[in-house]
Amino acid sequence: MWGLLLAVTAFAPSVGLSLGAPSALELGLSPGSTLAPHSNFTQPSTKANETSEQHVRLRVIKKKKIIVKKRKKQRQPGPPVTARPSVTTNPAKTPLVPEKQEPGCPPLGLESLRVSDSQLEASSSQSFGLGPHRGRLNIQSGLEDGDLYDGAWCAEQQDTKPWLQVDAKTSVRFSGVITQGRNSIWRYDWVTSYKVQFSNDSQTWWTSKNHSSGMDMVFPANSDPDTPVLSLLLEPQVARFIRLLPQTWFQKGSPCLRAEILACPVSDPNDLFPEAHTLGSSDSLDFRHHNYKAMRKLMKQVNEQCPNITRIYSIGKSYQGLKLYVMEMSDQPGEHELGEPEVRYVAGMHGNEALGRELLLLLMQFLCQEFLRGDPRVTRLLTETRIHLLPSMNPDGYETAYHRGSELVGWAEGRWTHQGIDLNHNFADLNTPLWYAEDDGLVPHTVPNHHLPLPSYYTLPNATVAPETWAVIKWMKRIPFVLSANLHGGELVVSYPFDMTRTPWAARELTPTPDDAVFRWLSTVYAGTNRVMQDTDRRPCHSEDFSLHGNVINGADWHTVPGSMNDFSYLHTNCFEVTVELSCDKFPHEKELPQEWENNKDALLTYLEQVRMGIAGVVRDKDTGLGIADAVIAVEGINHDVTTAWGGDYWRLLTPGDYVVTASADGYHTVKQHCQVTFEEGPVPCNFLLTKTPKQRLRELLASGDKVPSALRRKLEQLRGQKN
Repeated sequence: MWGLLLAVTAFAPSVGLSLGAPSALELGLSPGSTLAPHSNFTQPSTKANETSEQHVRLRVIKKKKIIVKKRKKQRQPGPPVTARPSVTTNPAKTPLVPEKQEPGCPPLGLESLRVSDSQLEASSSQSFGLGPHRGRLNIQSGLEDGDLYDGAWCAEQQDTKPWLQVDAKTSVRFSGVITQGRNSIWRYDWVTSYKVQFSNDSQTWWTSKNHSSGMDMVFPANSDPDTPVLSLLLEPQVARFIRLLPQTWFQKGSPCLRAEILACPVSDPNDLFPEAHTLGSSDSLDFRHHNYKAMRKLMKQVNEQCPNITRIYSIGKSYQGLKLYVMEMSDQPGEHELGEPEVRYVAGMHGNEALGRELLLLLMQFLCQEFLRGDPRVTRLLTETRIHLLPSMNPDGYETAYHRGSELVGWAEGRWTHQGIDLNHNFADLNTPLWYAEDDGLVPHTVPNHHLPLPSYYTLPNATVAPETWAVIKWMKRIPFVLSANLHGGELVVSYPFDMTRTPWAARELTPTPDDAVFRWLSTVYAGTNRVMQDTDRRPCHSEDFSLHGNVINGADWHTVPGSMNDFSYLHTNCFEVTVELSCDKFPHEKELPQEWENNKDALLTYLEQVRMGIAGVVRDKDTGLGIADAVIAVEGINHDVTTAWGGDYWRLLTPGDYVVTASADGYHTVKQHCQVTFEEGPVPCNFLLTKTPKQRLRELLASGDKVPSALRRKLEQLRGQKN
């Protein structure tokens, strides 16, 4: 859209347009669109307008052809460029390249909250909830307009010269602006054009000029509330302050906008301003965004660097045929070791939430490097745990988001799969049948409280189940996972099951699981070791201040999500899983990745170590010493059981306390014992030896054709007598 403006301004003198009076085409609007009545512009003549429209179409088509050719030549697996230099032509077809244009200037930090509320000012505001502190790219409003957390900065209706101002705190080279309209389910407000001013002292201002006319440059803004629109400055400006001055806005709406500013740091020869905090990490890792090809290459490099502790495998394919790659990390990759718990991290369920993907790629690099260095913490983690890292559950959605780039992808583009499916609502709803059975008094004697089967409707050929979802379900069935976290973005909070409200019509309602104490502990561990979540001075990302509750929340008490992976993991498998919302910015600029890694590194490691909490052991046959698969481990007072893996080993996450634990299996006598979980690092051993029932022994003897021992025959006769 910004290229269209440059083309128009370059040709304006030849078609008789007044640069002080841009047409709808100049502003990036469709032909026939009207400007808001607040505009001070005059409309050009019909004849001039028609001529302008023809020239504009010709130049835009040529410009698109040039861009396509350049992209083909420069195609590489590197990160997307945040902003590209504009190339336009004058009537003589001579290229006009902006002077000192610097593509790739990073965002100043409105969306990521690196720019504080105090750095934002405005000429006026309709309310506090529509104040300048809300003029941040992708800010989301609450459910009710007019609250303290509305969806944009909006100037007062009577404000004839509205402006939004950002103080960079030091001199920077401003190179571009990205804008959106107001986020609201009730109102339609967005700015359609604006001017840009700069200042070093907030008193004296100069305006971005059009090169050919010397008049103030008018930049196109938005034609809908949510699509981010980038406008590059013809010439980057070194200043401390930048102002956006809305010129026109959606008819019948208000001058409302959300914005991000692109700015490169510059050296201050006078040393008047304190040096900005440098975002960085001491770890030597690949801090950039990786598309599918680059991700595969990086995973292969880690595997080649640490072949003895890594294995790459695929659990299936996306709708478009991209493989869902997993990096396994363990001292014995490729096999389940008896007594060694299995843990997993899953990222990229929503394709545009890119930070989790990069954190898992960074984590696998870090674990490899630190294991080679002999770091005792990492060595213990890899020798006592089998770790599985799935960095991209929705690779199709990510490729869409990656193509748009970190600042231009918006809040929703790339979230869904190529089929348009939200994977976080695509797992089977096992909550409803369980709760119905509980209400009827059927749990756990008739209906189990664990490992609930898939509903029949879910397995029908016409069921809307994504291939990515099926791949993960089959993966869950193959490996006896104990602990997991699902990495998301767009907030700073850890949510735990249940994610679905028990009351069908409730949009939000506290709905804890029988293991609420364990889930709250797991959530608190991650939140308590995440640097940003522990920052008491940080402001809320959007419309809820989760810091008031320790940055953890029951998922259903936030918003109900039927068919979530967290609930499915808990009810269909042994795995305890939480959702970690990693950052206010879903797709942070790659410059921010080192700091995001430092924010989450210790939390990622500490959470994995929680698989040691509670009890663990092996359930064996007393006579043969062999492990018993699918034995049920029940804890008195907790209406949720787990089962043993194929070798008879199990893990039961529990908080410290005294527990009565029962082990049972078909054909065996039930065994009960006391197991004490202390505050010492565990897990606490709690093994079981089960004895076959006489009936089971008889079945096995008869099946093998052996003679029934006299003692067993007498025992069976005694049991029959008691029954009669």
